[in-house]
Amino acid sequence: MDRILIVEDNKTLAKLIAKKILTELNFEVDVAYTLLEAKLFLKRYTYFLTLLDLNLPDAPNGEVVEYVLGKKNHVIVLSANIDKNFRAQMLKKNIIDYVNKSGVTEINYIIQSIQRLHKNKKHKVLVVDDSMVLRKQLKGMLENLFFRVITVAHGEEALGMLNTHPDISLVLTDYNMPVMDGLELTREIRKTYNKNDLSIIALSSNDNDEINAMFLKNGANDYIKKPFSKEEFSCRINNTIEALENIHIITNHSKRDFLTGLYSSRYFLKLLQEYADYAKETSQDFVIAIVGIDNFKQLTQKHGQKNTQKMILTLADVLRSNIHYQDIVAKAEDDQFYLALKNTSKQEALVALKKLKQKAEDALTVGDDGETITFSISIGVSIDQDEGLDESINHADMMLFKAKQQGTNQLIFH
Repeated sequence: MDRILIVEDNKTLAKLIAKKILTELNFEVDVAYTLLEAKLFLKRYTYFLTLLDLNLPDAPNGEVVEYVLGKKNHVIVLSANIDKNFRAQMLKKNIIDYVNKSGVTEINYIIQSIQRLHKNKKHKVLVVDDSMVLRKQLKGMLENLFFRVITVAHGEEALGMLNTHPDISLVLTDYNMPVMDGLELTREIRKTYNKNDLSIIALSSNDNDEINAMFLKNGANDYIKKPFSKEEFSCRINNTIEALENIHIITNHSKRDFLTGLYSSRYFLKLLQEYADYAKETSQDFVIAIVGIDNFKQLTQKHGQKNTQKMILTLADVLRSNIHYQDIVAKAEDDQFYLALKNTSKQEALVALKKLKQKAEDALTVGDDGETITFSISIGVSIDQDEGLDESINHADMMLFKAKQQGTNQLIFH
């Protein structure tokens, strides 16, 4: 677990921030009240982030900042000094932020900042600029915000890097570059990646306001005019990444079942149609199956709604962990699940589905009162897809109905 070090001689404030971090975030927290205590902690532990007061009993003039930065730590400064010139001088150092200590609002801001910085670790940023000096500067600023950073000198290199690293979240591009400028690069990127996939921020010292508009019209998410402050840069980068994450959350919710996290039935049908078209072109056989919990209504009456939801989650885990990585599993209605077993014969599907039945029967669900709940499943299967997907799914549904009529723990093929 990551750790955070708070260095603050105001014990009430230090304990308040520590409690807030422990309550709302998944971090270990250490608190030091002097520079000497901070040195001891830094010698013992590695920290994700340090929150530093500037005026300590044994370091009244911000000496703690130089010391902690010298140990290659990430720093957010906490200060009651609101002098603009002093603040500007502090921000010239390699700190992440300068936060005034004035109340609960600032503490909430610190919590939000820590959350944002921790999420940034998941994101990769591509910096495109022909100036080696500026590339190095931008790389340092972005790494200080915990991003993983790749740098290149012009647009053509950037396109090649995007092919190599499809997980890049943000492209930060200069306008004036040789070979391919930033505007051309933005147009080329948007031919492949839309704003839901990848964000673009343009940088330029050009005084022509039309350039700003041209970037935005051609797909840039934002535009930063040089020279820019560290705070403006950090805010724009973080806001752009957060907007991208929110789009991904919304998109993911439309594709996923809320309870199980599996694909929704609608998205399953979309994926299945795409695969069916590919399977037809490549002469692949595949199997569609519908899985249902036996005697679901009786189980609900006996164990209650909460416990039957737990059984559904148990079955979702069984299906997710016992199918091939290329197969598709989705939540259908009530107690039912869809399966698509790709590139498989009837015999191979029979073996795989029998295994699923046994795994489900062996699975244990612990109810609210601590009781152990077991259940069995029945499966209806459609082998022949020549009549189209709708008919195949109908056939699998009919086979499941027939299976349940014959008892429990049944597997019937069409």
